Amino acid sequence: MVKVSSSDILAILRRFELANEDNVPRHIEHVKFSNPHEKNTLISFRYNKRQFYVLFDDTAEDDEAYILQQIRTDKQDVIGDILENPHDSTATFGLPFKGKEIYLFAVKSDKKRLDNILSSLYPDISRSTWQKRIKAGHVSVNGEVQTSPKFAATDADNIAVHTPDAADYSEHELPIVYIDENVIVINKPIGVLTHSKGAMNEEFSVADFFRRYSTYNSDTNRPGIVHRLDRDTSGIMIGARNPETATMLQKQFADRKTKKTYIAVVEGVLKQDAAKIELPIGRNPSAPSTFRVDAKGKVATTNYTVLDANDTESLVELRPVTGRTHQLRVHMSYIGNPIVGDRVYGKPADRLYLHAYKLEVTIPSGDRKVFDAPLPAEFKAKFPNTSL
Repeated sequence: MVKVSSSDILAILRRFELANEDNVPRHIEHVKFSNPHEKNTLISFRYNKRQFYVLFDDTAEDDEAYILQQIRTDKQDVIGDILENPHDSTATFGLPFKGKEIYLFAVKSDKKRLDNILSSLYPDISRSTWQKRIKAGHVSVNGEVQTSPKFAATDADNIAVHTPDAADYSEHELPIVYIDENVIVINKPIGVLTHSKGAMNEEFSVADFFRRYSTYNSDTNRPGIVHRLDRDTSGIMIGARNPETATMLQKQFADRKTKKTYIAVVEGVLKQDAAKIELPIGRNPSAPSTFRVDAKGKVATTNYTVLDANDTESLVELRPVTGRTHQLRVHMSYIGNPIVGDRVYGKPADRLYLHAYKLEVTIPSGDRKVFDAPLPAEFKAKFPNTSL
């Protein structure tokens, strides 16, 4: 293998009229040597934010196809140009250097957004998560931290991801309604996520609390989680403390063997005191994070009973038969009585007035249990005469 220093590479760049006397060896970065063939040496390096290859090969004889073949032993799909010898009027590529014939290849800049590059490199992590990590200063390019997802980089850049220290949520507590060796039941406050979204764990979640009590999915961002409540929904949640219990509870939810009861305050006065809403629900293509009533969607059924009402709002009991995402919110909005405080399907308020009031479920001991979470004070303030 040919011995070449950064000073030698800089001298080669000067011979090709790409560097001048103001440049110094430290401007040559990420130097890597390889031997595509016993007769040659290939060196890759970065200079002035560009990727180059220099091939030392006395047998190439200016054969463009052969030169490219040697270079592509390092990166099969590399795109660029073999640079012509600026000192030869016959448009040759080879240039003598220290008794060897050398060829210089400049990689074409194929710049892409930094978040897109990372999404391609790590397909299991969403682009939105990468955008958050970049903005948080967790990604550097060629040794410099970049905080803009739009930063233009190439596959040849040295992109490093820095994993932040895990957040310490050991002092965060949630109200425990029931706990035994198999299950834990809590009264989730509004504003608390069920689990973090993807790789970023930016805030305390129910999963962080369950992690202290569960061996199920303990190496993921969803320890103990077998069902979920939206961030803005309060009330009863059950968690599994071991994998066997998780399987049992998940089967009950899937087979609709659990009974869930919600209490909501909705806008207006309902036309019927009690009814069954059977309207299929599908994702809204114009806003993919939301849902809508859709004839081609999944079957969704909700039973409701009016408990109390005034001139502008009603207190209702909602009993979902199915468990579609946003089901109760979509159904109530569709019939003209959106849940108060629903910023997506209705109007904003001081909170989303949706509370998971009761959950009936069979636990591993064989007991059929009904867990409940008291009605929040905000609900009682609107309907002080309710007996709940």
